[in-house]
Amino acid sequence: MTARMDDKFAALKKQGRAALVTFVTAGDPDAATSLKIVEGLPKAGADIIELGMPFTDPMADGPAIQEAGLRALRAGATMKTTLKLLKAFRAKDKTTPVVLMGYYNPIYVYGVEKFLKDAKAAGCDGLIVVDLPPEEDSELCIPAMEAGLNFIRLATPTTDDARAPAVFKHTSGFVYYVSVLGITGTKAPDLKSVAANVKRLKKHTSLPICVGFGVKTAEQARAIAQNADGVVVGSALVSAVEKSLDKKGKPTASTPKAVHKLVAKIAKGVRT
Repeated sequence: MTARMDDKFAALKKQGRAALVTFVTAGDPDAATSLKIVEGLPKAGADIIELGMPFTDPMADGPAIQEAGLRALRAGATMKTTLKLLKAFRAKDKTTPVVLMGYYNPIYVYGVEKFLKDAKAAGCDGLIVVDLPPEEDSELCIPAMEAGLNFIRLATPTTDDARAPAVFKHTSGFVYYVSVLGITGTKAPDLKSVAANVKRLKKHTSLPICVGFGVKTAEQARAIAQNADGVVVGSALVSAVEKSLDKKGKPTASTPKAVHKLVAKIAKGVRT
């Protein structure tokens, strides 16, 4: 729906490879370090950036992303600072698609109309809002699409052929296939099952399908990229942030480097 997103997938199709989609939490571990992390992602190999909107009750996220959200909130992250970070990134990078990912409550509190206007102005290309099903499309999905933002829906192993058309009806940009039953970062995906389900769901949509939840290594990314249009990595990256912190939980000089090094390693897997 946005030119940046469409252009990216068109370019990747010409290259004959899948996208690497990287998730980091906005404001983790603090605003300045978070911006350095995000700014370095494209150079490290990220094709699309998912920017997590910190929230206290992230029901789909595992311990790593839960803790990342809490670190960001303790450091003063808000919806305003998240959009400020995106705006600062977009001032230097005009081409990398950025998707805001999170939950409806902070958007509802911020105000849907104001959020969509400010997100678009900051340079957002799409939204992933985990806890809004297709039956609630009038709340945010349709207004977002009318505002020119992609609304990226999650599909799961339990999204059967009867449910898929409803899930994909107002989906745009790409489909996010959740590779495991459960929360992020806690299980390794069953690669055969992922391949079979991606193939099955492609019968219902012409959109690219990107696979995430549980992808941590270059080897997993390489295997998934053989059948999907993109690979999403999140928990492994926020764990890299956590491991780089000092004993007081503060960022070190190696914090951005740790994330970028892991992204570069996984990017090689996607590209081979």
